[in-house]
Amino acid sequence: MKQFVVLVSVLVAAVSLSDAARSRRDEKYTTKYDNVDLDEILATDRLLNSYIKCLLDTGRCTAEGIELKSHITDALETDCSKCNERQKEGSDKVIKFLYNKKPDQWKLLQQKYDPNNKYVQKYESKLKA
Repeated sequence: MKQFVVLVSVLVAAVSLSDAARSRRDEKYTTKYDNVDLDEILATDRLLNSYIKCLLDTGRCTAEGIELKSHITDALETDCSKCNERQKEGSDKVIKFLYNKKPDQWKLLQQKYDPNNKYVQKYESKLKA
């Protein structure tokens, strides 16, 4: 009887862990910062440099920068699976801009977040579009 109780307890725990993992996998990133004006940031070197310094741990971070920094690796690994459409479009815009217009800053970010070119290879067609 004790073995049965232990077995049931283990099964309940396993199901609970599985549900928790599924819930985390299905959750989306916050939409709190979806209205940030990306065009303004990309057009203003002071703003852009501030975000880049935040991501590189060489400067202060805004609330938006902290949020971005906390999800950037996950978003790269999962092809932004937790992003909504606006976030996907915004990330594509920023990545293309940095890759094509700010190669020095792109290289610094790549050294930190993609030192083995894993993501550059994965997203190469998007980068050059």
